[in-house]
Amino acid sequence: MRGSEFSELTAFAAIIEEGSFVRAAAKLRISPPALSQTIRGLEERLGVRLLNRTTRSMSPTAEGEKLFVRIAPAFGELEGAVADAHASRGRPAGSLRINVPRIAATRFIAPILGDFRRAYPDIALTIIVDDMLTDIVEGRFDAGIRLGERLHKDMVAVKLSEELEMAAVAAPSYLQHHPIPRHPADLHQHQCINFQWPSGGNLYRWEFARGQRALEVAVSGGLTVNDTDLMIGAVLDGVGVAYMLEYQVRPWIEAGKLIRFLEAWSPRFPGFYLYHASSRQVPAPLRAFIDFLLARR
Repeated sequence: MRGSEFSELTAFAAIIEEGSFVRAAAKLRISPPALSQTIRGLEERLGVRLLNRTTRSMSPTAEGEKLFVRIAPAFGELEGAVADAHASRGRPAGSLRINVPRIAATRFIAPILGDFRRAYPDIALTIIVDDMLTDIVEGRFDAGIRLGERLHKDMVAVKLSEELEMAAVAAPSYLQHHPIPRHPADLHQHQCINFQWPSGGNLYRWEFARGQRALEVAVSGGLTVNDTDLMIGAVLDGVGVAYMLEYQVRPWIEAGKLIRFLEAWSPRFPGFYLYHASSRQVPAPLRAFIDFLLARR
């Protein structure tokens, strides 16, 4: 294979992996017009169209998908070989793609990004914030972060947090005019802030448990959000009752700005895990990221 052919295939693979000409160009350190010209040259040489392109989107054609499926393992092996060579000198290198929900990005990723980049400048790190529960294998990610109860059993999981629990809370200003709920059924008499799942548009049914009793409550109220920061702002402003992960609202509970109730009914469940597909050898960039994350959690 000539060097120009290898460069063309490298460019094509980068576009599919990044899902964008702009991001692929940045990864390859070339301009988007130069990348477009490279792909046109590849398509002309092969005599087939590989990408469907509009001003707003890009997707592989059937022929493009077939080509990528064939070359992706080879590029993966090449990247792994380069990463291993760097690792043997104590310098992990290569690309690393991580998929995380927004809540995990805020808690685990944001606090370490700067330090990780300074510690491992040869690792090209891509973080995709995604609340859609994307399949990391299908999405060509090296790893993801997810709640333990949502992990697939065929994944290797690394524990990042202790068990979590939910907390029903409201602001003192709201509770001045509404009685504190003593039972989950009492929530039907309150203005509750609904949460809409980004993945399907369904509303979260508040889950409670006490001993052997478990129940779900479909709450109602005049506000529905799909963002936890908006929910925190609304409950602090006295809009109504919120039901969130306890650690998210703990600072305001401790400061007296939120009142917690129904604690005896608040269930505990598995915390956050970093997970990746099973393999005999974890790539050096992923191993470095896991170790870095565990050391600073």
